[in-house]
Amino acid sequence: MKAIILNNSGSSDNFILENNYAVPEPGDNEVLIKIKATAFNPIDYQMRQGKTERKRMHSPILGREFSGVIVKNGPSAHQFKIGEAVFAASGSMGSNGTYTEYISVPELILVSKPESITFEEAAAIPSGSLTAFQCYSRLTIKEDDSVFISGAAGGVGMALVKILIAKGYQKIIVTAGNKESKKQLLKAGLKKEQIIDYKAGNLSQILIDSNQGHLFNHCIDLVGGQMSWICAQVIAINGTYTDVTALTTDSAREDLFHKGAVIVNISNYAYSLQKNYGYYGARLNAFMQLTAQFQLAPPDVFIVGPLTVDTVKKAHQLLEDNMTKGRKLVMQID
Repeated sequence: MKAIILNNSGSSDNFILENNYAVPEPGDNEVLIKIKATAFNPIDYQMRQGKTERKRMHSPILGREFSGVIVKNGPSAHQFKIGEAVFAASGSMGSNGTYTEYISVPELILVSKPESITFEEAAAIPSGSLTAFQCYSRLTIKEDDSVFISGAAGGVGMALVKILIAKGYQKIIVTAGNKESKKQLLKAGLKKEQIIDYKAGNLSQILIDSNQGHLFNHCIDLVGGQMSWICAQVIAINGTYTDVTALTTDSAREDLFHKGAVIVNISNYAYSLQKNYGYYGARLNAFMQLTAQFQLAPPDVFIVGPLTVDTVKKAHQLLEDNMTKGRKLVMQID
Protein backbone atom coordinates (compact mmCIF):
# COMPACT_ATOMS: atom_id res chain seq x y z
CA MET A 1 0.00 0.00 0.00
CA LYS A 2 1.03 3.64 -0.43
CA ALA A 3 2.04 5.42 2.76
CA ILE A 4 3.62 8.72 3.74
CA ILE A 5 6.51 7.82 6.05
CA LEU A 6 8.24 10.09 8.54
CA ASN A 7 11.90 9.29 7.95
CA ASN A 8 13.22 11.27 10.92
CA SER A 9 12.17 13.89 13.49
CA GLY A 10 12.31 17.55 12.61
CA SER A 11 11.38 19.22 9.34
CA SER A 12 8.43 18.21 7.16
CA ASP A 13 11.08 17.53 4.49
CA ASN A 14 11.56 14.23 6.34
CA PHE A 15 8.30 12.87 4.91
CA ILE A 16 8.74 10.39 2.05
CA LEU A 17 6.37 8.32 -0.09
CA GLU A 18 6.55 4.53 0.30
CA ASN A 19 4.72 2.68 -2.48
CA ASN A 20 5.04 -0.87 -1.12
CA TYR A 21 4.35 -0.64 2.60
CA ALA A 22 2.85 -3.90 3.89
CA VAL A 23 -0.94 -4.00 4.26
CA PRO A 24 -1.67 -4.84 7.92
CA GLU A 25 -3.47 -8.05 8.88
CA PRO A 26 -6.34 -7.57 11.36
CA GLY A 27 -5.93 -9.26 14.73
CA ASP A 28 -8.55 -11.34 16.50
CA ASN A 29 -10.88 -8.48 17.50
CA GLU A 30 -9.77 -6.07 14.79
CA VAL A 31 -10.97 -5.00 11.36
CA LEU A 32 -9.07 -3.87 8.29
CA ILE A 33 -10.23 -0.53 6.88
CA LYS A 34 -9.70 0.94 3.43
CA ILE A 35 -9.20 4.58 4.37
CA LYS A 36 -11.20 7.14 2.38
CA ALA A 37 -10.17 10.30 4.25
CA THR A 38 -8.01 11.36 7.17
CA ALA A 39 -7.81 14.61 9.11
CA PHE A 40 -4.80 16.45 10.49
CA ASN A 41 -4.30 17.51 14.12
CA PRO A 42 -1.70 19.63 15.95
CA ILE A 43 -0.36 16.49 17.63
CA ASP A 44 0.77 15.35 14.15
CA TYR A 45 3.33 18.11 13.72
CA GLN A 46 4.26 17.94 17.41
CA MET A 47 5.12 14.26 16.93
CA ARG A 48 7.06 15.12 13.79
CA GLN A 49 9.06 17.71 15.68
CA GLY A 50 9.99 15.16 18.34
CA LYS A 51 8.11 16.80 21.21
CA THR A 52 6.60 14.91 24.17
CA GLU A 53 3.78 13.64 21.95
CA ARG A 54 6.39 11.57 20.09
CA LYS A 55 5.96 9.01 22.88
CA ARG A 56 2.53 8.21 21.43
CA MET A 57 4.06 7.37 18.05
CA HIS A 58 4.42 3.66 17.37
CA SER A 59 4.59 3.73 13.57
CA PRO A 60 6.54 5.86 11.08
CA ILE A 61 3.13 6.69 9.56
CA LEU A 62 1.47 9.63 11.31
CA GLY A 63 -2.26 10.45 11.44
CA ARG A 64 -4.80 9.69 14.19
CA GLU A 65 -8.33 9.75 12.76
CA PHE A 66 -10.03 8.51 9.63
CA SER A 67 -13.13 7.43 7.77
CA GLY A 68 -13.29 4.46 5.44
CA VAL A 69 -14.83 1.14 4.49
CA ILE A 70 -14.35 -2.24 6.17
CA VAL A 71 -12.65 -4.76 3.88
CA LYS A 72 -11.80 -7.60 6.30
CA ASN A 73 -12.81 -8.76 9.78
CA GLY A 74 -10.56 -10.51 12.28
CA PRO A 75 -11.72 -13.97 13.50
CA SER A 76 -13.69 -12.61 16.49
CA ALA A 77 -14.77 -9.27 15.02
CA HIS A 78 -18.51 -9.37 14.27
CA GLN A 79 -19.84 -5.89 15.05
CA PHE A 80 -19.57 -4.55 11.47
CA LYS A 81 -20.07 -6.01 8.02
CA ILE A 82 -17.68 -5.99 5.07
CA GLY A 83 -18.35 -2.86 3.00
CA GLU A 84 -19.76 -0.85 5.91
CA ALA A 85 -18.69 2.80 6.12
CA VAL A 86 -17.16 3.72 9.47
CA PHE A 87 -15.02 6.36 11.16
CA ALA A 88 -12.91 6.57 14.31
CA ALA A 89 -10.16 8.22 16.30
CA SER A 90 -7.48 5.56 15.99
CA GLY A 91 -4.75 7.38 17.92
CA SER A 92 -2.06 4.85 18.78
CA MET A 93 -4.52 1.96 18.76
CA GLY A 94 -4.20 1.14 15.07
CA SER A 95 -1.61 -0.93 13.26
CA ASN A 96 -0.20 2.32 11.87
CA GLY A 97 -1.17 5.94 11.35
CA THR A 98 -3.65 7.20 8.78
CA TYR A 99 -1.46 8.86 6.14
CA THR A 100 -1.90 5.67 4.13
CA GLU A 101 -4.43 3.47 2.35
CA TYR A 102 -5.19 0.83 4.99
CA ILE A 103 -5.31 0.51 8.77
CA SER A 104 -6.23 -2.31 11.15
CA VAL A 105 -7.98 -1.20 14.37
CA PRO A 106 -9.94 -2.69 17.29
CA GLU A 107 -13.57 -2.91 16.19
CA LEU A 108 -14.68 -1.36 19.49
CA ILE A 109 -13.38 2.09 18.51
CA LEU A 110 -15.46 2.26 15.33
CA VAL A 111 -18.73 4.06 14.68
CA SER A 112 -20.97 3.70 11.61
CA LYS A 113 -20.83 6.72 9.30
CA PRO A 114 -24.22 8.42 8.88
CA GLU A 115 -25.31 8.66 5.25
CA SER A 116 -25.98 12.36 5.79
CA ILE A 117 -22.28 13.25 6.05
CA THR A 118 -19.39 12.77 3.63
CA PHE A 119 -16.29 10.68 4.28
CA GLU A 120 -14.34 13.93 4.55
CA GLU A 121 -16.70 15.33 7.20
CA ALA A 122 -16.67 12.04 9.09
CA ALA A 123 -12.86 11.99 9.20
CA ALA A 124 -12.91 15.48 10.70
CA ILE A 125 -15.14 14.54 13.64
CA PRO A 126 -13.57 11.95 15.99
CA SER A 127 -10.46 13.39 17.69
CA GLY A 128 -11.71 16.89 18.38
CA SER A 129 -15.19 15.76 19.32
CA LEU A 130 -14.00 13.08 21.74
CA THR A 131 -11.76 15.62 23.49
CA ALA A 132 -14.52 18.25 23.58
CA PHE A 133 -17.06 15.74 24.87
CA GLN A 134 -14.65 14.66 27.61
CA CYS A 135 -14.17 18.30 28.62
CA TYR A 136 -17.92 18.79 28.89
CA SER A 137 -18.59 15.46 30.62
CA ARG A 138 -15.91 15.83 33.28
CA LEU A 139 -16.54 19.45 34.17
CA THR A 140 -19.35 20.40 36.54
CA ILE A 141 -20.42 23.57 34.76
CA LYS A 142 -23.38 25.25 36.40
CA GLU A 143 -25.97 27.10 34.35
CA ASP A 144 -24.75 30.51 35.49
CA ASP A 145 -20.99 29.74 35.38
CA SER A 146 -18.71 31.76 33.13
CA VAL A 147 -16.48 29.83 30.74
CA PHE A 148 -13.36 31.00 28.90
CA ILE A 149 -12.07 28.84 26.03
CA SER A 150 -8.68 29.62 24.47
CA GLY A 151 -8.06 28.62 20.86
CA ALA A 152 -11.75 28.00 20.26
CA ALA A 153 -11.57 27.88 16.46
CA GLY A 154 -9.69 24.56 16.39
CA GLY A 155 -11.32 21.15 16.11
CA VAL A 156 -11.77 20.69 19.87
CA GLY A 157 -12.91 24.26 20.44
CA MET A 158 -15.51 24.28 17.68
CA ALA A 159 -17.04 21.02 18.93
CA LEU A 160 -17.03 22.25 22.53
CA VAL A 161 -18.62 25.58 21.65
CA LYS A 162 -21.41 23.77 19.78
CA ILE A 163 -22.03 21.46 22.75
CA LEU A 164 -22.16 24.30 25.29
CA ILE A 165 -24.47 26.44 23.15
CA ALA A 166 -26.76 23.45 22.50
CA LYS A 167 -26.92 22.79 26.25
CA GLY A 168 -27.95 26.37 26.91
CA TYR A 169 -24.81 27.92 28.39
CA GLN A 170 -24.59 31.62 27.67
CA LYS A 171 -21.59 33.01 29.59
CA ILE A 172 -18.98 31.85 27.09
CA ILE A 173 -15.99 33.95 26.04
CA VAL A 174 -13.42 32.63 23.55
CA THR A 175 -10.28 33.72 21.77
CA ALA A 176 -9.57 33.44 18.06
CA GLY A 177 -7.14 35.10 15.67
CA ASN A 178 -8.05 35.64 12.05
CA LYS A 179 -11.25 36.83 10.41
CA GLU A 180 -12.17 33.41 9.01
CA SER A 181 -11.86 31.74 12.43
CA LYS A 182 -14.14 34.34 13.97
CA LYS A 183 -16.61 33.79 11.15
CA GLN A 184 -16.72 30.05 11.90
CA LEU A 185 -17.35 30.73 15.60
CA LEU A 186 -20.19 33.11 14.70
CA LYS A 187 -21.59 30.37 12.49
CA ALA A 188 -21.40 27.99 15.46
CA GLY A 189 -23.68 30.32 17.43
CA LEU A 190 -21.47 32.74 19.37
CA LYS A 191 -22.06 36.49 19.29
CA LYS A 192 -19.44 38.96 18.10
CA GLU A 193 -18.82 40.29 21.61
CA GLN A 194 -18.04 36.77 22.86
CA ILE A 195 -15.04 36.41 20.51
CA ILE A 196 -11.81 38.16 21.57
CA ASP A 197 -8.73 38.52 19.37
CA TYR A 198 -5.92 36.71 21.19
CA LYS A 199 -3.39 39.15 19.69
CA ALA A 200 -4.95 42.10 21.51
CA GLY A 201 -2.78 43.98 23.98
CA ASN A 202 -3.69 43.69 27.68
CA LEU A 203 -5.61 40.50 26.83
CA SER A 204 -6.25 39.49 30.44
CA GLN A 205 -8.08 42.72 31.22
CA ILE A 206 -10.07 42.61 27.98
CA LEU A 207 -11.24 39.09 28.83
CA ILE A 208 -12.29 40.12 32.33
CA ASP A 209 -14.10 43.19 30.94
CA SER A 210 -15.93 40.96 28.44
CA ASN A 211 -17.16 38.91 31.42
CA GLN A 212 -18.72 42.03 32.99
CA GLY A 213 -15.66 42.59 35.13
CA HIS A 214 -15.73 39.14 36.72
CA LEU A 215 -13.10 36.40 36.80
CA PHE A 216 -14.04 33.12 35.12
CA ASN A 217 -15.36 30.03 36.89
CA HIS A 218 -13.88 27.82 34.15
CA CYS A 219 -10.88 28.26 31.86
CA ILE A 220 -10.56 25.57 29.21
CA ASP A 221 -7.10 25.92 27.68
CA LEU A 222 -6.68 24.47 24.20
CA VAL A 223 -3.45 26.38 23.48
CA GLY A 224 -1.05 26.21 26.43
CA GLY A 225 2.18 28.21 26.64
CA GLN A 226 1.57 31.92 27.17
CA MET A 227 -2.18 31.34 27.05
CA SER A 228 -1.95 29.14 30.15
CA TRP A 229 -0.58 32.18 31.98
CA ILE A 230 -3.46 34.30 30.64
CA CYS A 231 -5.89 31.70 31.98
CA ALA A 232 -4.21 31.87 35.38
CA GLN A 233 -4.75 35.65 35.40
CA VAL A 234 -8.46 35.51 34.56
CA ILE A 235 -9.56 32.48 36.57
CA ALA A 236 -11.52 32.96 39.79
CA ILE A 237 -10.37 31.76 43.21
CA ASN A 238 -11.05 28.00 43.36
CA GLY A 239 -11.98 28.08 39.68
CA THR A 240 -11.39 25.14 37.36
CA TYR A 241 -8.52 25.16 34.87
CA THR A 242 -8.88 22.47 32.22
CA ASP A 243 -5.58 21.52 30.60
CA VAL A 244 -5.87 19.87 27.18
CA THR A 245 -2.30 20.45 26.03
CA ALA A 246 0.11 19.63 28.90
CA LEU A 247 1.92 22.83 27.82
CA THR A 248 1.33 25.02 30.87
CA THR A 249 4.23 27.27 31.87
CA ASP A 250 5.93 27.28 35.27
CA SER A 251 4.56 30.75 36.03
CA ALA A 252 1.03 29.64 35.08
CA ARG A 253 1.21 26.63 37.38
CA GLU A 254 2.45 28.84 40.22
CA ASP A 255 -0.36 31.37 39.73
CA LEU A 256 -2.97 28.62 39.47
CA PHE A 257 -1.70 27.22 42.77
CA HIS A 258 -1.94 30.62 44.43
CA LYS A 259 -5.59 30.82 43.37
CA GLY A 260 -6.38 27.33 44.64
CA ALA A 261 -7.52 26.34 41.16
CA VAL A 262 -8.83 22.87 40.45
CA ILE A 263 -6.80 21.44 37.57
CA VAL A 264 -8.46 18.92 35.26
CA ASN A 265 -6.17 17.12 32.82
CA ILE A 266 -7.86 15.93 29.64
CA SER A 267 -6.14 12.90 28.11
CA ASN A 268 -7.96 10.82 25.53
CA TYR A 269 -5.10 8.35 25.18
CA ALA A 270 -5.38 7.42 28.89
CA TYR A 271 -8.10 4.90 28.05
CA SER A 272 -6.04 3.26 25.33
CA LEU A 273 -3.19 2.72 27.80
CA GLN A 274 -5.64 0.60 29.79
CA LYS A 275 -6.80 -1.09 26.57
CA ASN A 276 -10.29 0.25 27.24
CA TYR A 277 -11.06 0.43 23.53
CA GLY A 278 -14.81 0.40 24.10
CA TYR A 279 -14.60 3.89 25.59
CA TYR A 280 -13.83 5.41 22.19
CA GLY A 281 -16.66 3.84 20.26
CA ALA A 282 -19.16 4.44 23.06
CA ARG A 283 -18.24 8.09 23.55
CA LEU A 284 -18.13 8.82 19.84
CA ASN A 285 -21.58 7.25 19.52
CA ALA A 286 -22.80 9.42 22.38
CA PHE A 287 -21.44 12.51 20.66
CA MET A 288 -23.15 11.57 17.41
CA GLN A 289 -26.44 11.11 19.28
CA LEU A 290 -26.00 14.60 20.72
CA THR A 291 -25.28 15.86 17.21
CA ALA A 292 -28.53 14.35 15.95
CA GLN A 293 -30.55 15.57 18.96
CA PHE A 294 -29.46 19.19 18.60
CA GLN A 295 -28.90 19.07 14.82
CA LEU A 296 -25.28 20.14 15.20
CA ALA A 297 -23.51 20.73 11.90
CA PRO A 298 -20.40 18.66 11.10
CA PRO A 299 -17.06 20.48 11.05
CA ASP A 300 -16.27 22.70 8.09
CA VAL A 301 -13.47 20.97 6.21
CA PHE A 302 -10.72 22.14 3.91
CA ILE A 303 -9.55 19.39 1.56
CA VAL A 304 -5.80 19.90 1.38
CA GLY A 305 -5.28 17.30 -1.34
CA PRO A 306 -4.78 13.59 -2.12
CA LEU A 307 -2.35 11.11 -0.52
CA THR A 308 0.94 12.80 -1.37
CA VAL A 309 3.96 14.16 0.47
CA ASP A 310 3.06 17.66 -0.74
CA THR A 311 -0.41 17.40 0.84
CA VAL A 312 1.05 16.33 4.19
CA LYS A 313 3.68 19.07 4.17
CA LYS A 314 1.10 21.73 3.30
CA ALA A 315 -1.24 20.57 6.07
CA HIS A 316 1.53 20.57 8.66
CA GLN A 317 2.56 24.08 7.65
CA LEU A 318 -1.02 25.37 7.89
CA LEU A 319 -1.33 23.89 11.38
CA GLU A 320 2.01 25.27 12.54
CA ASP A 321 1.15 28.73 11.19
CA ASN A 322 -2.28 28.62 12.87
CA MET A 323 -3.91 29.13 9.47
CA THR A 324 -6.66 26.49 9.55
CA LYS A 325 -9.18 29.35 9.73
CA GLY A 326 -11.70 27.42 11.79
CA ARG A 327 -11.78 24.48 9.38
CA LYS A 328 -10.55 20.91 9.78
CA LEU A 329 -7.79 19.97 7.33
CA VAL A 330 -8.52 16.74 5.48
CA MET A 331 -6.62 14.50 3.06
CA GLN A 332 -8.58 12.39 0.57
CA ILE A 333 -7.35 8.83 0.01
CA ASP A 334 -8.61 6.87 -2.99
